Amino acid sequence: MNLRRRSNRHAEMHSGALNDILFILLLFFLIVSTLANPNVIKLALPKATSNTKAKQTVVVSIDAAQRYFVGTSPVNFNELQAALAAKLPAGEIDNTIVINAEETVPIGKIIEVMEIARQLGAKTVLGTAKPTNTPAK
Repeated sequence: MNLRRRSNRHAEMHSGALNDILFILLLFFLIVSTLANPNVIKLALPKATSNTKAKQTVVVSIDAAQRYFVGTSPVNFNELQAALAAKLPAGEIDNTIVINAEETVPIGKIIEVMEIARQLGAKTVLGTAKPTNTPAK
């Protein structure tokens, strides 16, 4: 005698809420992906909060009138490479040139100084001002 009943039940999965969950996840990832890459175009230069110190071998300054200074002595741009070569210690592996430039100086002038430093085998560091502590709005 067969007392066991035959099970005619079929396993079912209710997928009514699955669409809602997938939609919420999609919105979440879309919002997070836009926050991960904010407006790249907006620039706030030249201020820095970190206090990165490099071995300051030579300091080159460029003022608003695009005059060049090695240390505190004014130098003509044509004589800049010779003046830097004289100031850099020979035999040093990690010579560093710190460039202090006004905000109004075109970036092309800074790159010209960087190119001279590269030809002399020196590293360059762009000096920035510490930001002023302004109260939050």
